[in-house]
Amino acid sequence: MKANQTMTYFIIKGISDDPELQAPIFLLVLLIYLISLVGNMSLLLLVCLDSHLHTPMYFFLANLSIVDMMSPTVTLHKILLTFITADNTVSYLACIAQFYMFTSLTADELLILMAMSYDRYVAICRPLNYNIIMNFKICLLLASFCWTFGFIQYVSFIWFVSKISCFSTNVIDHFCCDLVPILEIACSDITILKTLSNTQGLMVYFVIPFLVILTSYIFIIRSIMKIRSTIGRRKAFYTCSSHLTVIMLLYATLIFQYLIPSNSLGSKKLHSLLNMAIIPVLNPFIYSLKNKDVKAAFKRRIGKCKVKLQN
Repeated sequence: MKANQTMTYFIIKGISDDPELQAPIFLLVLLIYLISLVGNMSLLLLVCLDSHLHTPMYFFLANLSIVDMMSPTVTLHKILLTFITADNTVSYLACIAQFYMFTSLTADELLILMAMSYDRYVAICRPLNYNIIMNFKICLLLASFCWTFGFIQYVSFIWFVSKISCFSTNVIDHFCCDLVPILEIACSDITILKTLSNTQGLMVYFVIPFLVILTSYIFIIRSIMKIRSTIGRRKAFYTCSSHLTVIMLLYATLIFQYLIPSNSLGSKKLHSLLNMAIIPVLNPFIYSLKNKDVKAAFKRRIGKCKVKLQN
């Protein structure tokens, strides 16, 4: 297709062109999506229903679960719909909306993890003032900031993307409308958009959250090392282990996806799939398997269900 100045739709190539792989890919994506929904919804309901989990840390964890349900819904639905309807086209506006939602949700996830790191800092470094500092009003303000800032700061990206007037083709060699594959087929001047991507995107995605998280954990480690009891140090480290695991997994996938150049299109898609699908699946299991409070709450809910069934 020649350069087109009146693009109305794109063709999403998907994960693979091989017809024999379409059914296995559909089943795999559907399984990942369902596990992500069930896992995060279960964790969200557990936090809402169990009064023992009505603490700042689990309040932010509930927000993280909402992000992890929305993110794969935004990105993976096209793979599932394409298999069912055999239609791999997406309108120009829908493509921009998908890109906006996914990037905003990724920013939200990083900002919520940043807020959780501050919560861990207060809990370990200032335990006597924890209930005063991390009161409900402060938690609500932090969560509101994460959601609002994550969505507002990408509005400028959408405006500049919508101003792209020329594309070399309408085929996006990806399984969703991400910024990189869109810029690869743009043939008009995208200098400003690339500058925004390299500055604003880098600051929001990496620098600001990473610096806050790193600073929090420097103070946390210093405080933990001052604890004389070995058991006390282990307990303090254990309370941060789930959060650190999620941060390392997310940042590793984002670095491979956006910061490390790759000539292999397959590797780019793999890194994107890890970020968009696998991370939301792993998060609830990491917080469930490595968290005594969550496991105890789950056992309490199972026990109450058994009592109700017996009665």
